Amino acid sequence: MAFASLRDLVAAGGVAVLTGAGISTGSGIPDYRGPNGSLRRHTPMTYQQFTGDAESRRRYWARSHVGWRHVALARPNPGHHAVAALEGAGLVDGVITQNVDGLHSAAGSRRVIDLHGSLARVRCRGCGVLSDRADLDHRLRLRNPGFGKHVFDSGAVAGSPLGAEVNPDGDATLAEAEIDGFAVVGCADCDGDLEPDVVFFGATVPPARLAAAVDLLTQSRALLVLGSSLAVMSGYRFVLRAGELGIPVGIVNQGPTRGDARAAFTLDAQLSTVLPRLATELAGAAAR
Repeated sequence: MAFASLRDLVAAGGVAVLTGAGISTGSGIPDYRGPNGSLRRHTPMTYQQFTGDAESRRRYWARSHVGWRHVALARPNPGHHAVAALEGAGLVDGVITQNVDGLHSAAGSRRVIDLHGSLARVRCRGCGVLSDRADLDHRLRLRNPGFGKHVFDSGAVAGSPLGAEVNPDGDATLAEAEIDGFAVVGCADCDGDLEPDVVFFGATVPPARLAAAVDLLTQSRALLVLGSSLAVMSGYRFVLRAGELGIPVGIVNQGPTRGDARAAFTLDAQLSTVLPRLATELAGAAAR
C-alpha cells in the first residue's frame, strides 16, 4: 500500500521535504493546479509586467492589499503541524517550500527554506531595504481609507462585497472598477518603488537560496514531495537532482504530478488527513 511506502520512507529518517500550495489548502489558501486550482481562472503577474509598467504595479498592489490580509490571517493546518512534528522527532531534516505564506515556520518547523520568498516582507527597488508587510498594509490603509473595508472588517475575502477571490500568491481578483483610484506608497526611507519579497511567476530563484535548498537535499537520504504538481522547474529540479544523487523520491499529492514517473511511490491523498496519521505513528514511536 502507498501509505506503508510513505511510512517506510520517513521512518528511516534523513528526509528533505518539498512542499507546494497543496499543503496550504487546508488553511484556506487555494492552490494553482489542484482540482479547484486558481490557475484555471487566473494568470499570475510576471516580474516583467510588474517592473515594466507603473499601472501594472498599481493594480498588483491594490489586489494584493486585499489578498494579503487573507493570507496573513491564515493559520497552519494539521499538515503543517505534522511536518513540524516529524522534524522534531528527527525524521525530517528540513523543508523546502514553494509557498510564500510562512505557515511552515508558524507551525514550528525550524529549518525552512522559502524558495519563492515571503509575502510578509517588502523590498525597495531603489535602496534595497527590506521592511515588514504589516507596515506597508498600515500605510496603504491610511492612503486609501475605505478601500476593501468590507473585507477587512469581516476577516473574509471569498464572497465579500468586493467579489474578491484570493490566489496562492496573495493576489486577489478584483475588477478594474473596484481598484479605480487606489494609490500606492513608496519606500519609507527613500520613496522608491516597492515590490513584494517573492519570486514572481516565471522568474528565477535567487542563487543563494537555491544553493541552500540543494545543500539540504544533498545531505538527505530521501526526498518527500507534498502538495506540489511539480509543473514548474523550481520544484521539479529537486526531483531531477534526487535522481542524479540516487536517493528515493516519494510524492503525496491530490492528482498526478510531473514527477510521478520518477517516484518510488505516489499517494493521492489529502495532506491534512494523511500527514497527521503519519506523524502520530512515527513521531510518537520516536518519542518513546
